[in-house]
Amino acid sequence: MAEHTSAMDYDAHEKTYANFIHMVKYGTAAVVVILVLMAVFLL
Repeated sequence: MAEHTSAMDYDAHEKTYANFIHMVKYGTAAVVVILVLMAVFLL
């Protein structure tokens, strides 16, 4: 079972959150680019 400590690892939490935000931004941009390319080449 996982150990429960009272102190959170804020440094690791902030790095994980920053990575998540970066992936969301780049993932959203990638989807937009794919949709634009589909509109240009398939319509």
